[in-house]
Amino acid sequence: MTLSLGWLSALVAGVFSAIVLQKLCFPYFWRDLFFLLKVMRYGVKLELFKLTSSVHTVLDRFLQHAQRIPDKPFVIYDGNVHTYLDIDKRSNRLANVFLEKVNLRKGDCVALLMNNEPDFLCVWFGLAKVGCSVAFLNTNIKSKSLLHCFNCCGAKALIVGSDLVECLDGILTSLLEDNIQVWAMKSKSEHREVYSLLDKVDAASDQPVPAALRATTSLKTPTLYIFTSGTTGLPKAAVITHLQSLKAAAGFWAFGATEDDVIYVTLPLYHSAASLIGIGGTIELGATLVLKKKFSASQFWNDCRKHDVTIFQYIGELCRYLCNQTKTELDKVHKVRMGVGNGLRQDVWREFQSRFGNIKMCEVYGSTEGNLCFMNHIGKIGAVGRSNFFYRLLFKYDLVKYDMVKDEPVKDQYGFCQQVEKGEMGLLLSKVSAINPFFGYAGSKQLTEKKLMRNVFVKGDAYFNTGDLMAEDCEGFICFRDRVGDTFRWKGENVATTEVTEILGLVDFIQEVNVYGVEVPGHEGRAGMAAIIVRPGFMFDGKKLFEHAVKDLPAYARPLFIRLQEVMEMTTTFKQQKFQLVQSGFNPSKIPDPLYVLDYQQKSYIPLTDLIYQSISAREHKL
Repeated sequence: MTLSLGWLSALVAGVFSAIVLQKLCFPYFWRDLFFLLKVMRYGVKLELFKLTSSVHTVLDRFLQHAQRIPDKPFVIYDGNVHTYLDIDKRSNRLANVFLEKVNLRKGDCVALLMNNEPDFLCVWFGLAKVGCSVAFLNTNIKSKSLLHCFNCCGAKALIVGSDLVECLDGILTSLLEDNIQVWAMKSKSEHREVYSLLDKVDAASDQPVPAALRATTSLKTPTLYIFTSGTTGLPKAAVITHLQSLKAAAGFWAFGATEDDVIYVTLPLYHSAASLIGIGGTIELGATLVLKKKFSASQFWNDCRKHDVTIFQYIGELCRYLCNQTKTELDKVHKVRMGVGNGLRQDVWREFQSRFGNIKMCEVYGSTEGNLCFMNHIGKIGAVGRSNFFYRLLFKYDLVKYDMVKDEPVKDQYGFCQQVEKGEMGLLLSKVSAINPFFGYAGSKQLTEKKLMRNVFVKGDAYFNTGDLMAEDCEGFICFRDRVGDTFRWKGENVATTEVTEILGLVDFIQEVNVYGVEVPGHEGRAGMAAIIVRPGFMFDGKKLFEHAVKDLPAYARPLFIRLQEVMEMTTTFKQQKFQLVQSGFNPSKIPDPLYVLDYQQKSYIPLTDLIYQSISAREHKL
């Protein structure tokens, strides 16, 4: 008896010691394990699709809900409620029009240029029902880039929103010459070459088209093309397969969302965050979506209270705008419990939770075309993701040393990359494998190959180059530090410096341009700045440059600051030197070169004075 009690006491002491040790040394063990098991369960379902060659797509999931919960609100927009059945039937009408009037066939690609509205979803689903892939076009891009997008994905038709038809001015002739049909979401078209769609939809049947049209046997079948800016300049069409769509659709569910949640989406649907995670995630849950045409900081919390919103999607800039609103007694009066997004700065994160309540902010890291995703399921402030022993078993990634001055990875004597130490900043690379494939970009194998690094650690390996500098601490939390190469982020959009350089280079007085991003106090991301060498015999003309930038560049890509230089510095590999320019910023008291700032009131680039600089730093001058 005494012996038994001794063993029992020892067992209890051992278990207690193990619990204490786990809490001290591995405080996130169980939360990590349960989260990963949940994700793995979803992964097993995807693997079964591969084995059975019977893929259950996001659209199939939507159609399930349309039968199971037909009267449940799916989309609430501008005060109007659209049920799952409503969207299903309207997308059926569109699918019938696409087959009978537009003469689309399974496998065709169709471009979609629309703002956030329920018909964006109806057109998208209608095209998917007839087996077409859909290319989401950024509503901000201009004529040259817009034409380039069509060439990338090989679209046979364009569906354009009623409020965006004027965006086609100047390129409509080129589209027609390429035999691209243009259909507007109108009952009557003012353009003879543009067909009206709504009158055909009203007369069409709402009966479903044959299911065989949408059926697919492979997860690798492309379903969408989402355009992303990158180091090559013009937008690139990232190939989105059913595999990527299904993975993204599990995001909300993985963070603990349920069918009872009401999700608020104000981000543009042409981006993967809103379409793949926002719409796809709502469909995976069978939840309700509150859709907004554009984000409004003044209406945000009123909308949340009106519709009992529980989850919202964000980018860091969105949260900063909310924090800048005048404080009210209703700041914590709402049902929002979770935010899902990326790019949230630590100071804004703390201020947001302090002011609006203990809302769990779930950061997600991953590019549209990338093969790696981090999720900060713990909610630690400042981290974009979480890694651990379990995660590394499934996903192979590395942080490698990067030379900021030379703008290239550091190599050892054998030509291989070198891993950084814990806590040290490095370039994030993700290994390409059967589990984590990289599908690349449409239209060019060269573009796809440029995003890959080969022979990184051993001969023959291949890694996806994220272009992001990250750091991983001793607890496994991953933090974003900076971007490298020719891309920066401003106003929630990626800006390709080479595209801006090409467009500015068309101005007659500019001989050479070097575009980069600079940090601005109190703002997310980096603002565009261009170092310019004026052509001999010419003078800098702020008004001409302003007119050119406004005409040919979307607002987020226009350089806010100009720096005139006599000589453009180069790296040892003859690339334009950006690092020193980025470090110098735009402070006129510390930079000897003439500086200019974009001024919309004067419609010109005007001299950047110390007074204007102080106003910008104090957030009094609107950028």
